[in-house]
Amino acid sequence: MSTKAQIGVTGLAVMGRNLARNFARNGYTVALHNRTASRTHQLVEEFGEEGIFVPAGTAEEFVAALERPRRLVIMVKAGEATDAVIQEFAPLLESGDMIIDGGNAHFADTRRREKELREKGIHFVGTGISGGEEGALHGPSIMPGGSVESYASLGPMLEKISAKAKDGAPCVTHVGPDGAGHFVKMVHNGIEYADMQLIGEAYQLLRDVAGYSPARIADIFRSWNEGRLDSYLIEITAEVLSHVDAATGEPFVDIVQDQAEQKGTGRWTVQIALDLGVPVSGIAEAVFARSLSGHADLRAASRHLAGPSALALPESEAAAFADRVEQALYASKIVSYTQGFHEIAAGSETYDWDIDSGAVARIWRGGCIIRAAFLDRITAAYEAEPGLVSLLSDKEFADEIAAAQDDWRAVLVAATIQGVPTPGFAAALAYYDALRAERLPAALTQGQRDFFGAHTYRRTDREGSFHTLWGGDRSEVEA
Repeated sequence: MSTKAQIGVTGLAVMGRNLARNFARNGYTVALHNRTASRTHQLVEEFGEEGIFVPAGTAEEFVAALERPRRLVIMVKAGEATDAVIQEFAPLLESGDMIIDGGNAHFADTRRREKELREKGIHFVGTGISGGEEGALHGPSIMPGGSVESYASLGPMLEKISAKAKDGAPCVTHVGPDGAGHFVKMVHNGIEYADMQLIGEAYQLLRDVAGYSPARIADIFRSWNEGRLDSYLIEITAEVLSHVDAATGEPFVDIVQDQAEQKGTGRWTVQIALDLGVPVSGIAEAVFARSLSGHADLRAASRHLAGPSALALPESEAAAFADRVEQALYASKIVSYTQGFHEIAAGSETYDWDIDSGAVARIWRGGCIIRAAFLDRITAAYEAEPGLVSLLSDKEFADEIAAAQDDWRAVLVAATIQGVPTPGFAAALAYYDALRAERLPAALTQGQRDFFGAHTYRRTDREGSFHTLWGGDRSEVEA
């Protein structure tokens, strides 16, 4: 082959195909490979005019088509399929070449792969990519990990194809070594779960308590999208709620089964948070809410359970309630991001990644699913105080939650009285109240643990660990 490609993509399903087209549209020559050759030919036939593509039928032809250092992007299903592709291509590569995994891999797998390939002189770049198929084509938010050397070569290309924030900054940064990129993408998806759950709860409150129709709620979400809640998810929520099913003439949202599915990244976020000892209760409730929705038999068997006599608010009170829901949604959203960034910081410390939280917020401002106007302010908060322990410690966010808390609490009271489940809102408020509490019942928990298991406790008035002889004279001994 006379034409050498600057980058190659193997795995040409929707995401891989659109990412390859994005590279080509931005002036790069792109080598193409797919296990099923027809998919490669189809891409060239349909989109060949968008740039220069070099189709390859075999792994050997694909590698030969790439200029050195070779940059090979794999876009296949996470897990065994990714390992199989690596095993196929790694023997054909040379020292200094790069394998870029753009799938939703578990960061622990990425750490393993990076170590194994590093020993062979090959750079493995675990890369989180957010934005769905449209983002892959028009500009995603990109979260690459891997070595500094690999980013020096690959970074300018990723910056060119990435989404651009309103200030023109590319939505990509070198997140950190080995699995850092996929870890941050995992947490991004966890925040996404929480964001979607909170929006869903706001919708249900507006429908069941305020008595609004889906079309009316769509208008409310559009108005919210013009203010501080301006975000991609709020925008598309309005579109979904205003859509009418062509077959029945009913609101689209009423003909869709209320059983949410999940790919697993939200679950990983919660599992890893438990390992790290980080409370991500809002994200956890979002994951559990999806799980509960899917247990159709359990829900059907519970429909007879008693509930309150719920009545929608009169029209004169509904608008004020909607304003309170906006406050609750915004405050809960801040808490979700706070928990997500706490997990990123904990992961960074545990794995020695040195992740810049401000840079992460900056690259989430465009392209990704959780892109939102207030990420500008999160970016600014971390830039002003790089060691910021919590977003809730930032004065501007703290003041906003203080102003929102009365409405936030009132919404949860109304939800409880009306029997509307709001686990996301409730978990966010409980987290906020736990952080601001002078004392927590954990002191009692430690006493209980010491009583039944001699697990010891620490005192408030002096250093050391202690144990009370509960089965004896109840004197205290130093452990």
